[in-house]
Amino acid sequence: MQIRLATPADAVAIRAIYAPVVVSTPISFELEPPTAEEMVARITAVLPTYPWLVLTDGSGVAGYAYGRQFQPRPAYRWSVETSVYLDADHRGAGLGRVLYRSLLDVLARQGYRQALAGVALPNPASVALHEACGFRLTGVQEKLGWKLGAWHDVGWFQRELAPGIGAPAAPIAVDHLPPGTLAAALQLGAHHVDGLPDHP
Repeated sequence: MQIRLATPADAVAIRAIYAPVVVSTPISFELEPPTAEEMVARITAVLPTYPWLVLTDGSGVAGYAYGRQFQPRPAYRWSVETSVYLDADHRGAGLGRVLYRSLLDVLARQGYRQALAGVALPNPASVALHEACGFRLTGVQEKLGWKLGAWHDVGWFQRELAPGIGAPAAPIAVDHLPPGTLAAALQLGAHHVDGLPDHP
């Protein structure tokens, strides 16, 4: 297993993981899966301002996680919306936590302060994953999305990436992190505890 930054060449594999979620579940509020070309555009729109990570094994991409702009207004610049998805064959083995914690570590090293995730409810597995990665439920928006014949609430989960005291420095792009910093964040097994490691 390896965690690395995604490239446009991963778009087909990422789409293969995401498409069944769109078609068969209310986890995503999209109704039609994006094409491979649309997925390329999403990856390139995120990188390098935010990380887009893939978890790979010997046979290809097993999961992915990414951060993206939470809101466009300037004061939100240090807050990031996060998402994580695993291939069906790799769920339930703790890989989601490994991948998510690497994402959060990269975001913290970049200088982001808050990570937020919207979870369509009910979704016990996603709730458990976010709680295991240090998120807490901060609010529920009721009957926010209609999909598969039902209304679904959205729970908002949040975790602090770094203390929010004092004027923040501008976040660092992924490709401008100091040498070795990104590699350290992407090492498998580097995140055994709920808290993120301390960074200078």
